[in-house]
Amino acid sequence: MIDLNADLGEGFGRWTLTDDDALLSVVTSANVACGFHAGDPSVMRRVCDLAAERGVRIGAQVSYRDLAGFGRRAMDVPAEELAAEVAYQIGALRVFAEAAGAEVAYVKPHGALYNRTVHDDGQARAVVAGVRLAGGSLPVLGLPGSRLLAAAGDAGLTGVPEAFADRAYTPGGTLVPRREADSVVTDGDAVVRRAVAFAVDGAVEAVDGTTVAVAARSLCVHGDTPGAAGIAARVREALEAAGVGVGAFA
Repeated sequence: MIDLNADLGEGFGRWTLTDDDALLSVVTSANVACGFHAGDPSVMRRVCDLAAERGVRIGAQVSYRDLAGFGRRAMDVPAEELAAEVAYQIGALRVFAEAAGAEVAYVKPHGALYNRTVHDDGQARAVVAGVRLAGGSLPVLGLPGSRLLAAAGDAGLTGVPEAFADRAYTPGGTLVPRREADSVVTDGDAVVRRAVAFAVDGAVEAVDGTTVAVAARSLCVHGDTPGAAGIAARVREALEAAGVGVGAFA
């Protein structure tokens, strides 16, 4: 059994990026932008309404406060401030999730914050502190072996390891930075093959040709990848054809 998640609600005002309608017909978990890297109240409400209607679990995709940079620029945010901002984003999304008759079921950092918490104990603990500040004990999605998942476990939260079907991996099992060439896998056939390899073999081919073990409970297909909805549908079909059940982890 594996969860299939995608980043959704990544629009703002009249600007749109993700095909939320189509992706919500395929994925089992929706990482909803909470306004700091993308998203606004109207977008958040609409995505929550659609997700609840289709039985898709809603997750808060929290970010550094970087709307202009889409949350992908490196930032140094003091721990207490970051914890408060994470809690703020979760709280904002919770209003719309509950209004739709659903709930915020988990938390996933976005972009630069996600990558920073792979190695940075302080920022990882700050994210977890923000989750706790928001109330409850929400699961946290993160890279296998990351400081974020370790911090979540230390705080009594469930850390959920995830893999990325459309991102290139280093031999060390981390994601190739987006500033480098070929960091994003855009070929649909390759994305499908990698998705099945993650789910069946627990492994992926790194950029140097070596095989890297990646044990994941959730599989991400980025909503802003060209043709994302169609690729996601092919991924789900291939997983089910390989005998892998597709279902939400939360």
